[in-house]
Amino acid sequence: MRKLSSALLASCLIAAPLLAQSAPAPAPAPVPVAKPPINTSQGYLKAGQAELARLEADKPNDRKARNVIIFIGDGMGVSTLTAGRIFEGQQLGLDGESYVAQMDLLPHTALVKTYSHDAQVPDSAPTATAIVAGVKTKNGVIGVGPEAIENDCAATAPFKVQSLFGMAEDRGLATGIVSTATITHATPAATYAHVAQRDWEVDANMPAAAKAAGCTDIARQMMEWPHGDGLEVMLGGGRQHFIPATMADPEYADKKGKRADGMNLAASWSAANPKGAYVWNRDSFAAVDPKKTTKLLGLFEPSHMQFEADRTAAGNKEPSLAEMTTKAIAMLSKNQKGYVLMVEAGRIDHAHHGGNARRALQDTVALNTALKAAMDQVDLRDTLIVVTSDHSHVFTIAGYPERGNPILGVVSAPIGTPSLAMDNKGYTTLGYANGPGAVNAAERPDPAKMDTEALNYRQQSLIPLMSETHGGDDVVARAAGPKAHLFKGTIEQNTIFHIMRAALGFK
Repeated sequence: MRKLSSALLASCLIAAPLLAQSAPAPAPAPVPVAKPPINTSQGYLKAGQAELARLEADKPNDRKARNVIIFIGDGMGVSTLTAGRIFEGQQLGLDGESYVAQMDLLPHTALVKTYSHDAQVPDSAPTATAIVAGVKTKNGVIGVGPEAIENDCAATAPFKVQSLFGMAEDRGLATGIVSTATITHATPAATYAHVAQRDWEVDANMPAAAKAAGCTDIARQMMEWPHGDGLEVMLGGGRQHFIPATMADPEYADKKGKRADGMNLAASWSAANPKGAYVWNRDSFAAVDPKKTTKLLGLFEPSHMQFEADRTAAGNKEPSLAEMTTKAIAMLSKNQKGYVLMVEAGRIDHAHHGGNARRALQDTVALNTALKAAMDQVDLRDTLIVVTSDHSHVFTIAGYPERGNPILGVVSAPIGTPSLAMDNKGYTTLGYANGPGAVNAAERPDPAKMDTEALNYRQQSLIPLMSETHGGDDVVARAAGPKAHLFKGTIEQNTIFHIMRAALGFK
């Protein structure tokens, strides 16, 4: 994501699969654990030897992949990974620092350079294009090369780049996208769209000149995608982009669609796919039988889906990221040739933009849960799993908190005794370099006297901005399965595409 709207800022602070007959049975994924803290030098030496043995035992899998699943934590930089791991372990009552999150179980890792063609710090449009189409491009555009001109569809049209998903569909594989953001947002849109402006998610967002030039909005591009028989699975938010402005939303009586052209894309899709299922809440989603359903379209909110913390607090009216991942794999696994699936935890990014670490970390944990659900379903001998991020955030873990100190708490050493800054006030372990949490230094509230673990708490920041910004630091890519050993060292972001394509054997 590039920026956070005022509405989104407000929302931020509100509260067994069908495998090919020839495929071997999947092995269950290891369960993340955290052992009691080590107390002795001998204990640390033994633990190091055990980890060395695990690393030495890992053997590269150079087979061809039948399936590829790419998990993207939008905005999930290294600091988010670390804080998320500690948070998850502490929520389970375990030693957070030594906790092993699901992502930590993937054996191969690379650092990834995230700069875009024209920016040191990217937005999600060029980074997603790099990941799924192999080309670095400009901030603001999706599915087109660096020759494109933002907001100029005529000048951009000749420079469309093919995504891995289009290649897969053209070869008869199944494809699917899952996101907790709108399904037309930059990251999922990169799998199917070619557009000169990432904000053109619906025709109402497009200028008259773009429409007159024949440009098509992102929602229509998803419905009219010309590859194979189209996406088999599309699950996320963004319902308003698929129904007309005159039509009431099926879930919220006070909301309507946003399409200015009068088209009801959801209805048209249902008519064109009589054996498919269009769902918009958790109950109808749960009722879908993958064995009897050819395609699945789920649009669970008018805009983005709820943050994980708010989803569970509201009574689970939407499916979780893990539930959507499980259903998507069950749907796609019916294709004997294989499948390509993207799963995005899109709201990690939104919480960070709002300066709200608690929601960001809970959505990071939700991505770990979805990853475990996938690893429990697939066989890593023929399925490549990649977990990465599109970019980082200006999110920090700092101070000298004692081990075991609540990750969302104030820096304390010993625990319970807050460390004080030069103004004799406490400060939190987690913070932001900029964003809406900035305060006047002379009037800085004392976090030691506040509930910093509250859901709506905004970590303090240095530079006052309405929306916290992305960071330009490298992110991590982790992988398991065929060709996963190629994730090593420091790589360019667009190289991720080339590894996935090589794993599938696409020329």
